[in-house]
Amino acid sequence: MRAVTLEARTLQATLKIGTRGSPLALAQAHMVRDLLVAAHPGLPVPEIAVIKTTGDRVQDRTLSEIGGKGLFTKEIEDGLLAGSIDLAVHSMKDVATAPPDGLTIDCYLEREDPRDALIGAAGLDALAPGARIGTASLRRGAQVKARRPDLVVEPLRGNVGTRLARIAEGAFDATFLALAGLRRLGMAERADGILEPEVMLPAIAQGIVGVQRRSSDETAARLLAPLNHAESALAAACERSFLAGLDGSCRTPIAGLARLDGAGSLHFLGETLAPDGSARLTVERRGAAGDAAAIGAEAARDLLARGARDLLRGA
Repeated sequence: MRAVTLEARTLQATLKIGTRGSPLALAQAHMVRDLLVAAHPGLPVPEIAVIKTTGDRVQDRTLSEIGGKGLFTKEIEDGLLAGSIDLAVHSMKDVATAPPDGLTIDCYLEREDPRDALIGAAGLDALAPGARIGTASLRRGAQVKARRPDLVVEPLRGNVGTRLARIAEGAFDATFLALAGLRRLGMAERADGILEPEVMLPAIAQGIVGVQRRSSDETAARLLAPLNHAESALAAACERSFLAGLDGSCRTPIAGLARLDGAGSLHFLGETLAPDGSARLTVERRGAAGDAAAIGAEAARDLLARGARDLLRGA
């Protein structure tokens, strides 16, 4: 397929930014649009193109049942490759570790708060015995079972509004949402509790937005360069390297968080669990921020050497 570039179109034509149609996805796409306009005076305001993905269409099954990571990105990436859009905006926690040939993500917005928010209770320990937890995340389900095996975990999918409504109507006692998403929607007050990483380690790259382009499109690369947040890019590199080393997907309960201290050092915490929460392996690494990807890969090798593959086989 012939590469489509933005060369000769910059400042003359309107860019198209591809995104899912959920309120959160649209909010993130508008963030990218506004940052581009601010960074490049004279650039026509980019157009937002909504693309429905498999993950959006299929709501009656968990992500692990219908294919795992990539379900919220494939159709958007297809549009990017075909040239019907120029840029794609993704929540990095939804992006497969091996992108399609011809596409690149080298622009990351500054990370929002990566922690999980609990809806329905101030904390896991505040839930009554046998309380029903709604979540489609294998990671969250396994983490709940590891800490509170008495709780009942049942599937709950949908966007932020859908899940909040299910709690309000009493279908479940509690559910989880990414605090980053609530904050970007201006709904942080809807969180009844915020779970520290020591209680619930977040999903890989949770809170990080990535902007994807065609690898051959150097003009797009130059447009996006001022938007890239270096520390968030390093955190994503570390965490996604860890995920790739474990061959992780939405079918596997894997969590990780890389934090930079602002002085050139990086601290990483990672874990993988049996799906029923009956076993858990954790890893901690520190190193130079510039070695972010290597730190993540080393952490994955550590867990594999200690039997992580046996846990993941059960996922």
